[in-house]
Amino acid sequence: MTFVELFLVALALCVDSLVVSTASSFKSKMPLRKGVLMAVTFGFFQGLFPLLGALLGVAFKAYVEAVDHWIAFFLLLVVGSRMIWEAFHPNDDEKHLDVTRFAVMCLLGIATSIDAFVVGIGFGLNYTFSQTLLTVFVIGVVTFAVSMLGWSLGKRNIPVPEKAANIIAGLTLIGLGTYTLIEHTLL
Repeated sequence: MTFVELFLVALALCVDSLVVSTASSFKSKMPLRKGVLMAVTFGFFQGLFPLLGALLGVAFKAYVEAVDHWIAFFLLLVVGSRMIWEAFHPNDDEKHLDVTRFAVMCLLGIATSIDAFVVGIGFGLNYTFSQTLLTVFVIGVVTFAVSMLGWSLGKRNIPVPEKAANIIAGLTLIGLGTYTLIEHTLL
């Protein structure tokens, strides 16, 4: 995976973190200290979940090696399609949570990182452990930076175009899955 591909995957995976951090900052008038804590929490979980997924992928690699590229394609297709679906069918079941509490930040970090777990399975099937560690690190750092951007936008009452962001993120993941499939079957 090139650095550009890696960066695009990181951006696609942290769209939820951007949206949640922007909304949280806007609704709670979150101070900088809490914004940094939220960004660190989101970055941690966004990095941890693909690592856990990659470990699962490595554990099953010997059993699925002949079709690993198809599995990676399918997982990225499902996650990307889900993001596009959610862009057109938003979930408006907002609960009134105190987003400045660390436990709530952890729950939000986990909720925004579940798709990263699924993508991580593909990493474990297709990349070396050192490549996966680099990927996990970049995803965590990019998520931290994007979450801080979200905090800043929320403080300034600047909305994030959630629908467009989810569509672009979904198409990026589908594109990466398609590229992986083509790379393994045609090139």
